[in-house]
Amino acid sequence: MFMGEFAHNIDRKGRLIMPAKFREELGERVVVNRGLDGCLYVYTLDQWQIVYEKLSMLPTTKKDARKYQRLMLSKASECDLDGQGRILIPANLVSLAELEKECMIVGVANHIEIWAKHKWERMEEEEEGSFEEIAESLSDFMEL
Repeated sequence: MFMGEFAHNIDRKGRLIMPAKFREELGERVVVNRGLDGCLYVYTLDQWQIVYEKLSMLPTTKKDARKYQRLMLSKASECDLDGQGRILIPANLVSLAELEKECMIVGVANHIEIWAKHKWERMEEEEEGSFEEIAESLSDFMEL
């Protein structure tokens, strides 16, 4: 289970330190992929297998399903954690998420999100005011 938010810098080579709190659960290899809302998703290999199986079950006779499969699977990349707990994010994903120097690494239950800090702050500012409305709209799915 991943939770919390951490600020780390990405270097010019695309290396980003994963928070120590996440490293044991991540293992030695992860899958980095495009996420929603302008971030990247990081999955353990086990969790990626679940995502991959769900993507594989989408009906290929549906145009949107084919597009979604292409967009998700074409950007997915297996990445190793080095001895310092860093992953090397491919340049195309760095560009896609507009990662520059300051990044936010956010635990979101079964995966991790990597955000450009400016995007994370903007998203938080926009969505913070609607937290209660969002919770109410999802009350049918969960009760706290």
